[in-house]
Amino acid sequence: MAFKSGFIAILGKPNVGKSTLLNTILGQKICIVSAKPNLTRKKILGIKNMADAQLIFIDTPGIHLARGLLNKYLVKQAVDSWRDADVVLFIAEAHTPPAEADRFALTTIKDISRPSLLVLNKIDLAGEDYLPQYESLFSFSDSVKISALTGFGIPGLLEMVAARLPDGPQYFPEEMVTNEIERSLVAEIVREKVFELLHEEVPYAVAVLVDEFSEKTDKRITYIAATIFVEKESQKGIVIGKGGALLKQIGQLSRAEIEELIGERVFLQLWVKVEKNWRKEPASLRRLGFV
Repeated sequence: MAFKSGFIAILGKPNVGKSTLLNTILGQKICIVSAKPNLTRKKILGIKNMADAQLIFIDTPGIHLARGLLNKYLVKQAVDSWRDADVVLFIAEAHTPPAEADRFALTTIKDISRPSLLVLNKIDLAGEDYLPQYESLFSFSDSVKISALTGFGIPGLLEMVAARLPDGPQYFPEEMVTNEIERSLVAEIVREKVFELLHEEVPYAVAVLVDEFSEKTDKRITYIAATIFVEKESQKGIVIGKGGALLKQIGQLSRAEIEELIGERVFLQLWVKVEKNWRKEPASLRRLGFV
């Protein structure tokens, strides 16, 4: 039997479960998640190895009507990803009818020529069947109902995807589940904890860079220093918290997850700095790794 391999773009509006789906497919967490929308800011590759296929998934930022410079860049990432993919998964919510945000996201793939699968997520919450409404908006190759949270329907989805991939080589080693380096994953973990602990606009004004990642072999501990960037002095005070309490909590939660990720003890040092209006400045976006 021929070996199948290829790239699968995961698209959809914000907060439909794209990152949760990829984590479930891989059986481990490589994408940060939150109940708040627009957490994903970069494309992440997740590699699923099967007996006769290698599926390389591309998790993307949610497609939305972008106004700011950063958001426009994020949407461009998502839209560009399907042009490099062999198969496209369009994720929508099974328990709600198509929203304006779904319709807008679908307009960005209107010229697609490769196989496109409608994946209705959160089927465990569904009552009425909204599949016909989604199918009336776009000519999908096929559809499947799943729950990214529970894993329901995932095996069938993987079979549908694999069947539509071209014959090809194994692009990545079998033990590899992502192309992300540890530095990048650590930065994302810290940002996820900021999202968990802060509210309103502040989490969206945060970016994280890992400044140092070094293993101290004598004590078998990894030293990590990271900077949390905000846009205003007032936001800096909020992230630090009274007496440094909130920053300490961010560090404790992050460290526990980082230690699980790398399998070693970690000493994590966090700093908070102001990068004024970084989401609007091309130079700042480049320095922070967004462009």
